[in-house]
Amino acid sequence: MAEIGLPKRWHTREDSGLVLDRELNWHHDGERITHPKIVEAFNQGLVPTEDGRFQLRIGGDWAYVTVEGPAYRVNAIDTDETRIYLRLSDRTGEPLEPSTLQLDDDGVLTARVKGGRAGARFSRDAQFALGQLLVPEGEGWVLLLPGRRIPVAFRPSTPG
Repeated sequence: MAEIGLPKRWHTREDSGLVLDRELNWHHDGERITHPKIVEAFNQGLVPTEDGRFQLRIGGDWAYVTVEGPAYRVNAIDTDETRIYLRLSDRTGEPLEPSTLQLDDDGVLTARVKGGRAGARFSRDAQFALGQLLVPEGEGWVLLLPGRRIPVAFRPSTPG
């Protein structure tokens, strides 16, 4: 119930009050959402739009979300002979595009996902697993897979 003297906040699809912060925590009107099933549903329902924004889609309903940093977490990686695959927080997987790897200001790896429309921040476990594939070569680094050497050039990070 709204306190006396304070107007009730009306949410719209354009102004939902939903925020995904830089650490990939969900908030609504400034209050952190911690219920595991809600967090999981929100992670699975987050979708980048063609105009660069993000929508939360659950069933037939949707609303825009403010995303303050990377929109997804890389929870784990898988490999085959020539590729690295990312397992993302929305329970999807996709091949890593090595040219998009970056180190953020905190030394955490990020990559572009969803056709380059969104950023993904590596979990500690995923970053460690990827690091196990990195070997120095010349003045740079390569990701060493059984059937392929993938040069990587870490660039300074850019937002989201």
